[in-house]
Order: sequence, then structure tokens, then C-alpha cells
Amino acid sequence: MRVPAHSVCTAIRDDIVSGVFERGSRLTEEVLARRYGVSRVPVREALRTLESEGFVVTRRHAGACVAEPSEQEAADLLEVRMLLEPLSAARAAQRRTEAHLKVLRGLVRLGQERARRGEGEDLRSLAGWFHETLAQASGSPGLIALLTQLRHKIAWMYAVDQPARPAEAWAEHGALVDAVARRDAERARVLAAQLAERHGAVHRLRRTARPATVPRAGRVRASQRAVNTASGRN
Repeated sequence: MRVPAHSVCTAIRDDIVSGVFERGSRLTEEVLARRYGVSRVPVREALRTLESEGFVVTRRHAGACVAEPSEQEAADLLEVRMLLEPLSAARAAQRRTEAHLKVLRGLVRLGQERARRGEGEDLRSLAGWFHETLAQASGSPGLIALLTQLRHKIAWMYAVDQPARPAEAWAEHGALVDAVARRDAERARVLAAQLAERHGAVHRLRRTARPATVPRAGRVRASQRAVNTASGRN
């Protein structure tokens, strides 16, 4: 069964974001195909997609390489997100479903519980799920795609510290959900802007890439399983 290019793209992107592939390093089709257990065709298609997203660049005499974004490019991403997330929240207030509200409220409850316990790693994951769900509630495919790409690139370029007052941050998440539930688009926009500004303040630029290493066999097999599992769902 042919593995779809989008599954290979996801696997390569995840390895770029996590630092498996060092910034500036070459990405050869043959090596990638062997790593993920696929043919070179979906790898080629995936690299084209990743180039359009800004994760990969094509260099003369070198071919596909992991991009090396500048500090200004990284700063621009946070600024763009601060513009788009309030728009997404306002649209979510107009278009959300009861299913969206149920998930958002559940995430707020979990976030408040984890904040009381000081479980920082869980809070970062919950915040990501919250904003992904809020974007989905906007009902705008183009906006959802832009925010998803921004999240991937920001995770690649920045490390995120724990907010100084996580309980207060999750209270603000709850207030945002209340505004979305009331279909108060303007209030949702204002609260989302405040959250985006707070969230941006805890980002630290990754100034040095992680050392390039040859992935251990277990990591290669894990990537292969991820790609092959995704293909089985299509």
C-alpha cells in the first residue's frame, strides 16, 4: 500500500521540530525513504510541502536542507499569531458548536487542576489542545491551517517557560470560553489578545540547534510506525 505524502510530511516535520534534523542539515530523499520505510516518491512530495511551509529550503549543489530562520523571522511568527488568534476566537464565538464548548470547558477544568498541582508539562500540552480546539471552532479552514502551521514553527523556534501564575492564566482561558459560549465575539477577541500577549512573553528563542546525531534504531522504528499507522487509516 502506498504511504500518502502527508503522512511522510508529518513525520519529517515532527523530526525537524523536535531537533532530530539539525537546522541547515541536508535532507536526502534516499536517507529519508530508508528512515521512514517508504519509497522516494512520497518523500519528494513531502519535501515540496515542507518547503512551502518554510521548514525546508532548496540550495544549489546541496538540494533540500532544513531551513535556518533568522531571529527576525521568529519574532514575526509570534506577532502574526497575536493577530490571528483574536480573529480565530471572535469567529469561534459566532460559529462554535456545543461539542466545541464541551471540549474547551473540559480542557479548562484539566488546566486548572494541573495548575494547582504544578504540573507544567501537562499544562503546555493542554494549552496546545485548547488553542487547536478554539481554532477548529472558528469554522474557517484557511485560518485553521495558518494557525496550525504557526504552532508547528513556533514550537520549532522557541522553548516555552511555565507562566509565572498558571492558575491565573487558566482562569483567563475559562473567561474566554465563557465569552465564546455567550457568542460575544468582541469580548472573545479582547481576551484572546490578552492570552496571546501573555503566552508570547514566556517564549525563549532557541539560539542554538540541537546536535545532529544519527537516530537510534528505536527512534527510526518509531517514525516508521507513525507513518505506516497513518497510512493504514487512509
